[in-house]
Amino acid sequence: RSDSIAALERLHNAGYRLVMLTGDNPTTANAIAKEAGIDEVIAGVLPDGKADAIKRLQSQGRQVAMVGDGINDAPALAQADVGIAMGGGSDVAIETAAITLMRHSLMGVADALAISRATLRNMKQNLLGAFIYNSIGIPVAAGILWPFTGTLLNPVVAGAAMALSSITVVSNANRLLRFKPKA
Repeated sequence: RSDSIAALERLHNAGYRLVMLTGDNPTTANAIAKEAGIDEVIAGVLPDGKADAIKRLQSQGRQVAMVGDGINDAPALAQADVGIAMGGGSDVAIETAAITLMRHSLMGVADALAISRATLRNMKQNLLGAFIYNSIGIPVAAGILWPFTGTLLNPVVAGAAMALSSITVVSNANRLLRFKPKA
């Protein structure tokens, strides 16, 4: 596909190690991998051996995402930490995968992984914000200021502050609706 090399470059630039796992002969696979900028080739693998190859990568401490579309890919998609089926693939592959992309393009894989990273970053921001807010808010609500200022937190103010906290978390999460993966 015309956008495959650009998609692989995006994945590589995002820090992913690219491995081609194929049943094709090694000479052909290596030539394609060199042109596409793929880091490693595991070629000549029979359909039954794809899941074993994924296990070997995982045994090296790697988190493995497998992209496939055929019935032969289903066991490897199931074995991978994240199985990604391409749209228009076999029903078995689509059922087995954790993610199914509607279009048959590797650019969708790059987009999905970028959205996943952005979502995790957003979750960490929300957790950090909630931790800081609660680290301050709970002691204040419990009366920590009373000995110093003679002030107690009004329950109405505490309720409004809690609602504001929730609005802040939801607003931050809603930023993902405008997320556009970098091309």
